[in-house]
Amino acid sequence: MLSSRIGILGGGQLGLMLLQAAVDWNLDIHVLDPDAEAPCRKIAPHFTQGSLQDFDTVYNFGKDLDVITIEIEKVNVEALEALEKEGKKVYPQPSVIRQIQDKRIQKQFYTEKALPTAEFILTENRQDVSNFISFLPAFHKLGKDGYDGRGVQRLTSAADLDKAFDKPGLLEKAVAFEKELAVIVARNADGAIETFPTVEMVFHPEHNLVEYLFAPAEISAEVNAKAQEIARKTAEAFQIVGLLAVELFLTPEGEVLINEVAPRPHNSGHHTIRANATSQYEQHWRAILNLPLGSTHAYGPSAMVNLLGEDGYEGPAVYEGMEKLLATPEVFPFLYWKAITKPFRKMGHITIMDTDIASLKAKADFIQKNIRVISHKTNS
Repeated sequence: MLSSRIGILGGGQLGLMLLQAAVDWNLDIHVLDPDAEAPCRKIAPHFTQGSLQDFDTVYNFGKDLDVITIEIEKVNVEALEALEKEGKKVYPQPSVIRQIQDKRIQKQFYTEKALPTAEFILTENRQDVSNFISFLPAFHKLGKDGYDGRGVQRLTSAADLDKAFDKPGLLEKAVAFEKELAVIVARNADGAIETFPTVEMVFHPEHNLVEYLFAPAEISAEVNAKAQEIARKTAEAFQIVGLLAVELFLTPEGEVLINEVAPRPHNSGHHTIRANATSQYEQHWRAILNLPLGSTHAYGPSAMVNLLGEDGYEGPAVYEGMEKLLATPEVFPFLYWKAITKPFRKMGHITIMDTDIASLKAKADFIQKNIRVISHKTNS
């Protein structure tokens, strides 16, 4: 399988890191992305500019390939289904992508498979939401096309109804939680499964983006066992081939609930490039090529800080504080080859390692305060 022609739908930062892992194995990678200046553009052996949502574009891209994968869920599933019927190996499978693309279907899947998740109600439009005032506080989520915090609104009372989406979605009960956790699980075509250690995520309070994470999560052995088991059961329920990132809530009562999943490499696994024996990106290749899955052993405590574009700046990216960052031991920056910064745009990440969690947190705090992505142009 290492000699296969492999396609990636999407050429963003996840595709870039998949490519970097593929270089070590001399994999023949083809990338499709709508942006002529996508991060993958400069290092992809084969790059095609084109829509990920157009049937003909996706079908024609994949028809001469052996294996097709994704780095983003918003792709034309019908084209992938057609390719799969013609004998192409499409991982994650189109059926899995279709289920996960729509949060309404995704949440119903958890209920059908007896996987723990927050209580929810399906809604058709804004007017429909007004029928469920007694269910608030809740999060109103778009069924389709929500991404990186977009497509989610917190509704606390009737006064917030104008924030509800006027499209099919779901109301998810606002759950009291102590921590947000994530487990990345890999499954190959033979059914072998490996999980990465559970991580703890901290989100930006306004933009619903991961600001940083710590690994391992500071949780009890019992909670960790629950999180790991849920991740495995979820991957088995989907019968996914590839990676599945399982985002979880830990409630004050010690309950672990599924929030959402992503069928691809994920922000919660960036640190594994340096911190684990096998990175999530190498593991993805192992899974979709049906190779033995690698060890997920962690070398020690680690953290990942997302490098987001500074609010108020838009234009050619300037990285302030790189000298301080590079002068700090066991700190590893990964920049995403995005020439233009925008407020809260993901521009890179920084992996941090240390011998204990306390030192790690102090180092992460120092890094957060001393590096910014700005531009000499400001938003006015």
